[in-house]
Amino acid sequence: MASVTQHQIQQFREDGFLVLEHFFTAEECDSMRKQIQRIIAEMEVPPHCRTEFSTKEEEQLQVQGSSDYFLTSGDKIRFFFEKGVLDERGNFLIPKEKSISKIGHALHAYDPVFKQITHSSKVQELGRKLGLERPVVVQSMYIFKQPGIGGEVTPHQDATFLHTEPLGRILGFWIALEDATQENGCLWFIPGSHTSGITRRMVRAAPGASTRVEFVGSEPTYDNSRFIPLPINKGGLILIHGEVVHKSELNSSESSRHAFTFHVMEAKDTSWSKENWLQPTPELPFPSLYT
Repeated sequence: MASVTQHQIQQFREDGFLVLEHFFTAEECDSMRKQIQRIIAEMEVPPHCRTEFSTKEEEQLQVQGSSDYFLTSGDKIRFFFEKGVLDERGNFLIPKEKSISKIGHALHAYDPVFKQITHSSKVQELGRKLGLERPVVVQSMYIFKQPGIGGEVTPHQDATFLHTEPLGRILGFWIALEDATQENGCLWFIPGSHTSGITRRMVRAAPGASTRVEFVGSEPTYDNSRFIPLPINKGGLILIHGEVVHKSELNSSESSRHAFTFHVMEAKDTSWSKENWLQPTPELPFPSLYT
């Protein structure tokens, strides 16, 4: 992998994202895919935990907001499913490995393969090039984007869910484990949209509220013509500024679009919002990216 240049870092600061093709090898991608197959093979999903994952606001509040399974997943490896894959009794209508939407949120801490990738020397070197002094890993996810049913992810900013003071301290690392194309649901971005703050936050609701989380503020309507697609090859890495607006479409193709993603916070002079759904725990304080 070629080293990242100052020009590319400047590009990242301007656009709010940066595409680095061939950052990881095919072997590294395959090792993550094999490991996730192992994890799924061993998965036992308690029926009451069969939480379907959605990014539509009402469904998010209803499904995730009432679910301790989601809220307490920050320091565990847990399973979230696509819509329509379970019958009313919570049994799978299709094979479980085809029904899963994502696995989160502590693969980086508890799985040896994902831990090694997250803390790999090239990721640490990239962090240093970006000037990160005390980066910590706050969460990770394996995203499947299943063929035909991998749901759309509506336009959003990661800082809506991972809020820091000041803003600008969250950075996403998004790794394509298979080619991501316009057909199978690659990411789309609005270049330069990371400079005007955030308009919406998902926060923990007050005790006694009917849902466990609530949204404060609202997502503006974005001009669709401003989004540009970022197809990327297997092994490519997309760096995502915490405030850049991005989305992905429904996967209507016959091929999946697996990705591993993790978020890093610059902990120096930064406070992590106590209202965030995700909180460090005594069992898992946010680990340093640098080893």
